[in-house]
Formats: sequence, C-alpha cells, structure tokens
Amino acid sequence: MVRNIMRRLLNYWSLLITMTGLVSCSENGKSIMTPASSGIPYEVMVVAEDDCWMGGDSALFKVLDTNVPALPSPERSFRISRIRPAYYDRHMRLFRNIIIVDINPNLYTQTKLKYARNVYSAPQMIMTIQSPDQKAFDEYVSKHGAVIVDFFTRAEMNREIERLRKKHNSVISSKVDSVFGCDVWLPLELGSYKVRENFFWASTHLNDLNFVMYSYPYKDSDTFTKAYFLAKRDSVLKENIPGAREGMYMTTADSSFVSVRDISVRGRYAFEVKGLWEMKNDAMGGPFVSHACVDRENGRVVVVEGFVYYPQGRKRDKIRSLNASLYTLILPDEKDVAEIPVDESVTKEEIIKNK
Repeated sequence: MVRNIMRRLLNYWSLLITMTGLVSCSENGKSIMTPASSGIPYEVMVVAEDDCWMGGDSALFKVLDTNVPALPSPERSFRISRIRPAYYDRHMRLFRNIIIVDINPNLYTQTKLKYARNVYSAPQMIMTIQSPDQKAFDEYVSKHGAVIVDFFTRAEMNREIERLRKKHNSVISSKVDSVFGCDVWLPLELGSYKVRENFFWASTHLNDLNFVMYSYPYKDSDTFTKAYFLAKRDSVLKENIPGAREGMYMTTADSSFVSVRDISVRGRYAFEVKGLWEMKNDAMGGPFVSHACVDRENGRVVVVEGFVYYPQGRKRDKIRSLNASLYTLILPDEKDVAEIPVDESVTKEEIIKNK
C-alpha cells in the first residue's frame, strides 16, 4: 500500500518537473524596473477562445472552479476571469497569474504544459497549455487538474513565504528556537504565545490565526498514518488547549472528513493533514492544516500546525497564509531555501533508510 502511495506521489511530482520552464525575466537579466503585477492573491486570468471556455463542458473552468478542501463551508480555489487572445494586450499581460490556452493542430502533436516566471511583471506566473485539438486539451486538463490548481496555489504561497522572509515575527522565531531548536516564520500579528514542555502556541489578538508546534519520539514509518497522527494530535491539544470551562478542549472534528497526503518540503518527506477542529462541549471550530516531519538529528517527529477561528467570514486566505508559514520550518540540520520545492520528493522508505 505504501509503495503504491509513493508511486502516485512520484508520478505527481514528475508531471510538475515536465513543465518545461521558460527563462524568467530575472534570470534573463531583465531591468529591475519590471512593473508590479495586477490582480489579487489567488486570482487567475485565463486567455482562451470562446469555443474553449464558453461551452457547458469547459474542462479548464471546472478544474479552476473547484472548492478548497477541508473548509467548513464552500469557498472557491480561485477568483477566475477570462479574456479572448485578441484582447491579451500589454495591460492584461501584467496580471499576476495567467493561463494561456494555445490549441493549434499545425504546431502540436500532443498536449504539454509550460510555465514562465516574472515575464511582464512581478510577481507573476504564466502557464501555457499547448494542445493539437480541443478534445486532447480537455482530456489532459481533466486528468491533471490537481496539478494546475496546486501549481498556482504554490505560486501564491511562495510569494507569501518571500514576504515572511523579509518581515516575520522574530520574537516567535526566538521562542521556537529555545523550545525546539528550530526556526519558523510567522506573520507579525501573531503576538500572543504560550509555552509548555515540547509545546508552543501563538495567536493573534482576535484568535483568528493560530499556530501550534509540538514534538514526540519517532518510531517507524507507521507513525505517518492518519489514525496514529490524529490520536497524537488529539491527546496533545486536549492537554494544552483547554476551553473556557471544565470539560472543554480542542479536538479533531469528524475524522472521516480529514485528508492526508505525502508531500515534499525542502527535499524531505512530510505528512500533510487537513481537516476541521472543534472545541469539545462548545460551539467553536474551524479548519486546520498540519505538517509532520522527522527531525533525524534528534530522533523525533516535529509537528507544525495552523488553525483558524473566524466564524464571521471566509477562511480560505487565512488558512492558506498559515499553510505557507508551515513550509518555512527549518529543522536543526537544514539550511534555508527560497521557495516551496516543486520538483523534489522523498519517500517514507528513504526516511527509514536515513534514520
């Protein structure tokens, strides 16, 4: 079973690798006067003809119009706009996230993805999907929709990480270093914190954004299973995040709605968990995302988690912002990297081998 999971994971990353990158403007020595990109985070502009986009069975629209998983109420992955290629002028080229649909039977024999970075503005990511015909395009997009969504989600998270690199909460970084010997970058507004043995919790003044970190001994690859992780999570949070009255404590909501997957962070394996939390015997709740990874130097599992309590509004951007912070975790034996890797993967078997 683990071998099959790893095979699917490697196939997923292989597809991202095959997105042949065009030379970015920064690598090409383009002037530093590159204009700022337009649009808002998680907004995507599609450049496509009417017959590709307007049909009732538009594969690309269906892919982009999906909901963000593990939120308590439906929220779309992106804000979407579309223009015809004839209107793709110098103003439209400044958009931050662009998908160009290029269907031409005279030029292409198979469907491929390419991407370019900071071509006309910064920050900017342009994905071009080349295909010989509409049918081949729809089939390819339908099959690899998760890659497209993940690609632009990661682009936005990389931008958030770059902002955190320039300005993050140095007090929290110092506290995390003193407790765990690690570093992590969190937004400045997470100004309140609580420290216990092998446990750290930071939050904003309004408690809408929250970050927790804890650790426990690493045993074997079975540590990274949904049941094992949730049992650990619930026991740690029950002890460290109580409610306002006796009998109230944080726990995982319905585990059947919790999703898990294997991801790569800084070239190492991590176990990503997304779901909903609730306060037992209270009405509080919201989404959470966790990363669990092995600190081989200290023989332990380190967990970083972000959770949101924002009953009055949308939670998508808040949980994504916290998720970006999780990728900034630096274990004792690691060096800093600029971005979330999109071309590396590591398996559970490699963790065992290198233990």
